Amino acid sequence: MINYHRYLYHVLNRQEISDAALDSLKHELYKLEQQFPELITLDSPTQRVAGKPLEGFKKVEHKVPMLSIEDIFSEEELRDWEDYFKKLTPEKFDYFAELKIDGFAISLLYENGIFRVGSTRGTGRVGEDVTQNLKTIELIPLRLEIHQKLPNKEIEERLEKLIEKGEIEIRGEVYMNVKDFERLNKELGKKGEKTFANPRNLAAGSIRQLDPKLAASRPLKFLAYDIITDLGQKKHSQEHEILKVLGFKTDEGRKCKNLDETIEFWKEVAKKREKLPFQIDGVVINVNDNEIFQKLGVVGKSPRGVRAFKFSPKQATTIIEKIILQVGRTGAITPVAVLKPVEVGGVKISRATLHNEDEIKRLGVKIGDTVIVGRAGDVIPDVIQALPELRTGKEREFKMPKNCPVCGEKLEKPAGEVVWRCKNPKCPARKREYFYHFVSRPAFDILGLGPKIIDRFLDEGLISDPADLFLLKEDDISHLERFAEKSAQNLINAIQSKKKINLAKFIYALGIRNVGEETAQDLAEYFGSFEKLEKANLEELQKIMDVGPVVAKSIYDFFQEKRNLKFVERFKKVGVEILEEKKPKYQPLKGKIFVLTGILETMAREEAKEKIRQLGGEISESVSKKTDFVIVGKEPGSKFQIAKNLGIETLNEKEFLALIH
Repeated sequence: MINYHRYLYHVLNRQEISDAALDSLKHELYKLEQQFPELITLDSPTQRVAGKPLEGFKKVEHKVPMLSIEDIFSEEELRDWEDYFKKLTPEKFDYFAELKIDGFAISLLYENGIFRVGSTRGTGRVGEDVTQNLKTIELIPLRLEIHQKLPNKEIEERLEKLIEKGEIEIRGEVYMNVKDFERLNKELGKKGEKTFANPRNLAAGSIRQLDPKLAASRPLKFLAYDIITDLGQKKHSQEHEILKVLGFKTDEGRKCKNLDETIEFWKEVAKKREKLPFQIDGVVINVNDNEIFQKLGVVGKSPRGVRAFKFSPKQATTIIEKIILQVGRTGAITPVAVLKPVEVGGVKISRATLHNEDEIKRLGVKIGDTVIVGRAGDVIPDVIQALPELRTGKEREFKMPKNCPVCGEKLEKPAGEVVWRCKNPKCPARKREYFYHFVSRPAFDILGLGPKIIDRFLDEGLISDPADLFLLKEDDISHLERFAEKSAQNLINAIQSKKKINLAKFIYALGIRNVGEETAQDLAEYFGSFEKLEKANLEELQKIMDVGPVVAKSIYDFFQEKRNLKFVERFKKVGVEILEEKKPKYQPLKGKIFVLTGILETMAREEAKEKIRQLGGEISESVSKKTDFVIVGKEPGSKFQIAKNLGIETLNEKEFLALIH
């Protein structure tokens, strides 16, 4: 009775009796066994937590090796795999695709229907006996029973015989749901105990504890995916049917006629990946026909007939081929690693920032090093770690030059700062970067005017500062290569349409050092007009919330330089109108701080920020205890995890749209 209700609850996700009633049944059984200990059996539900802590794990030899699965990361690699083994077999076949759960692989051996031995993969040939710990997992039946009729009568009859007398080996993954992992990790941290990097590590660590009571205290789960015993099954897909009938939770997967269908399945899974209760890192694709699978054989430690089609990793290893210097609009010199191209998070990257000279020293990177790269917030390519143990001796130290790589001006590093700067305001690199900043979405947002066109205009001598853009005529650019009459007119119209600009955007467009979007917004709201900001003294600037002494000095110094005042005056002469900041009366989000992470499907991130500001909300680039909401799009970065750890409310795109409407 208890086993039947365990099957309903853990495998079929439904109940016929309440939790309290099931607990009562278990308690009644426990009292009977205490009264008559000779009736205790190995498959009794009371034996899920039993026995003293072990002194060590015994070794278990696998009768059939637990092989690993070769990973692939692209459709091209997937098709190459099929082309390769099609040469080995002329037979036609289909595929079976299933989720690749990120767990800890184990083997379960049943003798006469009773769970006798559970073991880890280990070396693939020899694992460790972790039976007592595995018994604590409710999703692992202690006795095999056939809960439903199988479509194939021969398989069912053989199964019945082996349950009665014989051995059946099942394989699968021990895992932990993400929410359970977060809660447990939090509890471990509060107690000052070791925390874990991810659910897989915590699941593996729990199974490899010598005290079964510790494993029992953790919400471990089990997903079965393979039957090693020959029950007469012809297809791998049949094994999933059998596993479910035996009382195991298993991924139903999908039968696929060809690789196109497996790729379609992979894409579907990728879209819903973040919504799953557990972590997966790809899809396992098997040749479905077991006979053909066996004929294909094994190469190295992996069967030829199966591959793990992984999702693009958030991190990858590659080689730094050289380090170049990038000159920013404020003269900041940023070292950039030129990488051997590698795919990270679905994007091929060939460059990654090294931030500054101090960061290069901290990382200890050299030119030629193998490094781990990632995408900070799933956006900016970043060098995370060097791997010095892989050095060959040909690697070279990087030395920061003393002069600007573009204009040759001597570089300076002010006291207390970590960034070297080119102080030459006429530096061509600084000028280009400033133009890119000026036309960007948070600034003048001129549609169709990207870096390549700006480079062309600068090279042709058509513009020398951003105000010149508003003096351009159609005839100035229509003769240029790739500029037809219509495209020239469209661009001129796009530029002219931006002659009216709100105050916050104009302040940001000026490129004042240390003034980002949010500070520009704060300044606009505080002063209301550009003239008042222009005349503000240091003391007044420091009164503004979130504007500290360093930022205040940057703003003040900017307006003390005559060349900057002349630059602003030029905009007025070419007809640019700076609109005064007017606060909307309706501000339901006033005082609320928002952070955005991931990709929004219905609007650009800048548009979302603008809508929040219009309703009185504030934007922050980092998550802290002060954050009220984190808006989570597709493929969110680390901000999503930080928000969950801090217990901050998260909104998906649909919820966010409902809020702002």
